Amino acid sequence: MSGEEAAALAQPEEQQPEQAAQPPPDEPAAATAPAQEQTPEPTYRCLVLSGHGGYDKVKLQTRKGVPGPPRAGEVLVRVRACGLNFADLMGRQGLYDRLPSPPTTLGMECSGIVEQLGEGVTDRQVGDKVMVLNRSGLWQELVTVQANHTFIMPEGMSFEEAAAFLVNYITAYLIIFDCGNLRPNQNILVHMAAGGVGTAAVQLCKTVDNVTIFGTASTAKHEFLKESGVTHPIDYRTTDYIEEVRKISPKGVDIVLDPLGGSDTCKAFNLLKPMGKLVIYGSANLLTGQKKNLMALAKTWWNQFSINAMQLLHSNKSVSGFNLGYLDEEVELISGVVTKLVELYKQGTIKPKVDSVWPFEQVGDAMRQMQEKKNVGKVVLTTEPPKEEPKKEETKNEEKADKTAKAGNSEKAAKAGNADKAEKAGNADKAEKAGNAEKVEKAEKEEN
Repeated sequence: MSGEEAAALAQPEEQQPEQAAQPPPDEPAAATAPAQEQTPEPTYRCLVLSGHGGYDKVKLQTRKGVPGPPRAGEVLVRVRACGLNFADLMGRQGLYDRLPSPPTTLGMECSGIVEQLGEGVTDRQVGDKVMVLNRSGLWQELVTVQANHTFIMPEGMSFEEAAAFLVNYITAYLIIFDCGNLRPNQNILVHMAAGGVGTAAVQLCKTVDNVTIFGTASTAKHEFLKESGVTHPIDYRTTDYIEEVRKISPKGVDIVLDPLGGSDTCKAFNLLKPMGKLVIYGSANLLTGQKKNLMALAKTWWNQFSINAMQLLHSNKSVSGFNLGYLDEEVELISGVVTKLVELYKQGTIKPKVDSVWPFEQVGDAMRQMQEKKNVGKVVLTTEPPKEEPKKEETKNEEKADKTAKAGNSEKAAKAGNADKAEKAGNADKAEKAGNAEKVEKAEKEEN
């Protein structure tokens, strides 16, 4: 091998140390790592129905990213509060057919702030405080909905009140005035009068002159019913509400609002006066526990109300049904009702009664509150996490001082106990010596 060839082969080995001295190629990526850590991926929380069953089937989940940007005619809303309705309870048990199959998000109403606008949206602005009505899917921190499913919150209304407004008051308004055609000097029976729809119905009945209101609720809620304007509260648990109504109004009533179903619907029809109106808008009797109850289903089906056209003709009575979940496409109708309701709110004529507010983390407790009929008014969920009050430094110092004092007292007690023992021992010693002295003295006397 020539010297030139040897030099050529040796050249790469001489350059290797110089290449090793260069910075590694991954150093720039490491340098930019802190910048990436400063902008973490956004997340949002939502309540997901994982399957049909008890309260534990609704789970709080955190999702990465954000919902897709609003499309034409849509808005993105940052949710602050959500309303809990019987449709959500029934949906959890698999009894509400307007809800998609699990996993899915519950929630027909919420309130919040508009964050983004889709193309063509001109009647909403970023920052608007809005109430939202939708078929489902609103129990989450961010939602994308049609702009015409949102309604501007009136001045002075809280987010909690806004979440208690749409479903209850739209339902109450339509079943009383459109279906029931309530007029002055009539009487009406409102079942579950202390619930969300019940409190709204009572307030709206008071807008008509000289209306007599019969309202059913447990005795503990009667004082509230009287203050709200219910003329005759009735405890459905301890008395026969049909008999109680007929004691006061022997002919019956002009209107019955029935959210119960089953045998109660038959009773309601028979309680009507001639030309009376029965409005069926729920089937709360199906909910007898956390999970679907087949016996309750069978009983409700067996006792369901049934009447043919000729019987209805001869009875001179009317029967109508109402389900807000099937009116989600009737934008003009709903918007017109909301406009009237907002005006009544501004006048101070109606005001949502919020029973309690629960964070997302306690959705099971919120559902139990409503399903066990403990609520007076609306049960509301909030997106704000529960506040944990940290222990104050003063409290910690007090605890330390208390422990020190206890330790000191124990030590003093121990010393005192030892002293006491020593004193007792000394006294015993003295007594023993005195006894011995006495014995010696007696012996000397005997010798003398």
